[in-house]
Amino acid sequence: MTPGKPARAAGVRRSAVALVLVALVGLAGTAMAAIALHNAERDRLTRALGQRTTIISQAISAEVSRYANSLTDLAAAVGAQAELESAEFTAITAGVDRRRLPGATGLSLVIQAPDAQVAALQQRWRQRGATELTLRPTGSGPHRFAVLDKSLDDTGSSAGLDLSRSTQAVEAMNAAEAGHRVTVSRTYRLLKDSDLAPERRQLSFVFVAPVYATSPGAPDSGRFRGWLVLGVRGGDFLSEVVADSAGDRVAVTLLDGSTGDPLPMADWRPEVALDPSAGVRETEVTVAQRAWTLRVEATQRLLAGTDQGLDKVAWLVGAVLTALLLALTATVVTSRNRALRRVDEATAALRDDIERREEVERRLRQRETELVGFAGVVAHDLRSPLARIMGYADFLQEEAYERLDDMQRDFLARLRTGADHMRVLIDDLLDYATAENRAMSTVPVDLHRLASEIARERSGDRPAEVTVGELPTVYGDPTLLRQVLDNLIGNAIKYTPADREPCVRVDCYPVAAGRWRCEVSDNGIGISEKDRAAVFDAFTRVGGSENFPGTGLGLAIVHRIIERHHGRVGVDPNPSGGSTFWFTVPEDARVPASH
Repeated sequence: MTPGKPARAAGVRRSAVALVLVALVGLAGTAMAAIALHNAERDRLTRALGQRTTIISQAISAEVSRYANSLTDLAAAVGAQAELESAEFTAITAGVDRRRLPGATGLSLVIQAPDAQVAALQQRWRQRGATELTLRPTGSGPHRFAVLDKSLDDTGSSAGLDLSRSTQAVEAMNAAEAGHRVTVSRTYRLLKDSDLAPERRQLSFVFVAPVYATSPGAPDSGRFRGWLVLGVRGGDFLSEVVADSAGDRVAVTLLDGSTGDPLPMADWRPEVALDPSAGVRETEVTVAQRAWTLRVEATQRLLAGTDQGLDKVAWLVGAVLTALLLALTATVVTSRNRALRRVDEATAALRDDIERREEVERRLRQRETELVGFAGVVAHDLRSPLARIMGYADFLQEEAYERLDDMQRDFLARLRTGADHMRVLIDDLLDYATAENRAMSTVPVDLHRLASEIARERSGDRPAEVTVGELPTVYGDPTLLRQVLDNLIGNAIKYTPADREPCVRVDCYPVAAGRWRCEVSDNGIGISEKDRAAVFDAFTRVGGSENFPGTGLGLAIVHRIIERHHGRVGVDPNPSGGSTFWFTVPEDARVPASH
């Protein structure tokens, strides 16, 4: 045996083992990198789906609230008429159309009547201007007839229709009358759609608002008169609301679970394949007295424009690197120096690859920050069209007011009032969206000066007696604490009945753990015990506040701000009548973050 052969054979074996080890290490590293990138991409997809779900849920909630507020305003206007006639109903509902209320099919005034009064009811409303009204009772009474109707689509009028045939509509009307608030029915097919072609029928629902006589001159002032019923087709409603926020990035399904198993009410399905790897997001959307389920699924366009498929790139890069390492290891047999040089080159390539991946991760973090602010930008961009509406209204007020008749002036006044209400809602939405994430400073804040300034500013709203006690200097964000006091003092004045002068008192006294408890007491309408736990929830309007303007966001903003100051907020009954809202703030910047 040649003396060099055993050594050469051992060298070959060692080289083979080294090559196998290099191959295994390379494949393992590649697999780990690919798995990590795959998980990162799946996390990005999941976060993007969650953010898109939140945006769509907020859009539907805001739209439903707008429908309910519009119907409340219309019911109040109808109830304010001493003797409502057909012409007055036409004037009150003149501004209602499908552009303002997407998906709406028609708005009806519904009156209940037993069998014996059907003919008299028909004659009475014919005398009030509905000359072609023909009531069509179904079964035995009591009946619920649409005596006045404004059609908002091409399916004709519902006047004369007996809504007692619809179990869902009757349930919603009974709930609206019992709760003195706007309600929403279970999902069903509208009676007026029964004659439509099958391909045009949609699952629908109705908003119902109770109508009470509120005119001082009316003989039945304060009495229940009937209902305003607004029919809405689910598919048309959903497509209008989510068209911009969903686009072709997600598929949306709206389900009504009030009938047992969730019933798919409407779908938004873009012509893009779904991406099952993101899963399905479901969230609950509160609609008046019931809840819908929102189901959102990602499409393959959800992360369009971002870096995707990095795991496949990692496999390719890893395979190339593994091949290089194998080649480098093979050259060790013939040249150690060449092998070391190749290792250095491979190390440099790996370093560049790591830097590229760090840059990708930095961009992903930037994209995430941009998406967090997207909801606020959506609400912020609503200000521009609203400013144009208010600008044109002001122009008409200043330049053309004298040339308008009384009815046109009334419509102009309603336009300005509605635009102002929308401005308040948008401002509250922006405040609510930014209250949790806005940059916050911690400096000494003179609460006495803040409360005194707000009292002077609020004196222009209406005559009120605002007493500011001896308030301390605390630590917190001056802008956010001003917003807290302004909301509480403003609410105390606003929610005081018109027949009494608002009396508001602001006091503070020390409590345990180095904190101050600040109280704003009023002589307003008060809050019942059952409503106190929910009064700080967003979009909540408790009993007794129906006749006062508001968005239901002011106290929710207060709650978020005080939480950021590590304090507590609550409401108690005022022994002398009204309510006492209170919150706690730290006396010193060193006070620990606890309640």
